[in-house]
Amino acid sequence: MATAKAKKANPVWIWEAEGKGGEKKKGEMEALDKGSVESRLRQMGLTPSKVRQRTILDADLKIPGLGGVTRKDLVIFTRQFSTMIDAGLPLVQCLEILGSQSPNPTFRGIIKAVREKVESGATLADALTEHPKVFDELYCQLVRAGEIGGILDTILSRLAAYIEKNDKLIRRVKGALTYPIIVLIISIGITFVLLLFVVPVFEEMFSDFGTALPGPTQVVVNLSEWVQSYIFHMIGVIVAIIVLFKLFTRNPRGREIWDSFKLKLPLFGDLIRKVSVARFTRTLGTMVSSGVAIMDALEVCAKSSGNRVVEYAIMKVRTGISEGKTIVQPLQETKVFPPMVVQMIGVGEATGAMDQMLNKIADFYDDEVDQAVDALTSMIEPFMMVFLGFVVGGFLISMYLPIFELAGAVG
Repeated sequence: MATAKAKKANPVWIWEAEGKGGEKKKGEMEALDKGSVESRLRQMGLTPSKVRQRTILDADLKIPGLGGVTRKDLVIFTRQFSTMIDAGLPLVQCLEILGSQSPNPTFRGIIKAVREKVESGATLADALTEHPKVFDELYCQLVRAGEIGGILDTILSRLAAYIEKNDKLIRRVKGALTYPIIVLIISIGITFVLLLFVVPVFEEMFSDFGTALPGPTQVVVNLSEWVQSYIFHMIGVIVAIIVLFKLFTRNPRGREIWDSFKLKLPLFGDLIRKVSVARFTRTLGTMVSSGVAIMDALEVCAKSSGNRVVEYAIMKVRTGISEGKTIVQPLQETKVFPPMVVQMIGVGEATGAMDQMLNKIADFYDDEVDQAVDALTSMIEPFMMVFLGFVVGGFLISMYLPIFELAGAVG
């Protein structure tokens, strides 16, 4: 711990140097003093020309919340990087070209920082690790495996394919949930507008009739008066529920309870489970085929699962393997993964083709998710339309009932 603190206390030095061929290079380095920087540069085969301590004026100005790096940016970067490495371009030159042509200013700055770190002597994986919001642990682990095995271009190509398929899966599920959420929000908004602004106008008009209101109309009028009286209390309660829910899900035990509840939801629970299985098998298959050790791969899969119940199940599998068990037995014991998935993984392990089997399972469950999303959408759409019609139509009928009765009495 003391070593980590000492490292953080070291100042950052900006350096410029010449390579053996006379090419100009520059970068940043943490060191105790200027002499340590110059000594390190000479060890790297560089002749230092300028070394100065970094000041606050050298910091890049960044506006929070603007210009985030999208998955599309990451996919394009990874594919182009793979092509350049395969063509035999040096690593630093690849990063320089990719950084200069990136349309995203934030990503451009990150690529520049990665390039400078690589120039200062760090590995590509270590340089990427310093930007966890863009390059997650899976990305860095695979790049490290590619560097060690000398197949960085192949690894980057697999990474790009993985990110594209994973992104497609996420967008498919989000697309299915967006429609009902929008309809629900519109329904709630229309309801409050009617109760707060429309019903009071009708109520004032009905008071001139001098007769008792029909039952449905009276219920709506009473509800309108209650909402007008307690609207701020309702807002306070909603805000309090949201805050308490956030605090509850931040707690490990609370998050586990919530994630377990999501898996048991009717309709949605089965979809969430299929998404988790597809993500787990796709991630594990990509890492195993790239030469990452199974223990490290399972740890990354657990962290990237997105569900605490699935994460604990994968970590139990990891523990079982460390105790000398095959992957099948602990997978069965978790009761999170379907029997078919467990059996196929067992066959893949026995035949020595587990990575291929995992990718086949992932492809199968991608199709399963597509079918589940289509089925869910076809069920939700008519239900939401009926719900919206019931809310709006119910209000209209309730408000016009006294007018109809008055017209009938006059007739």
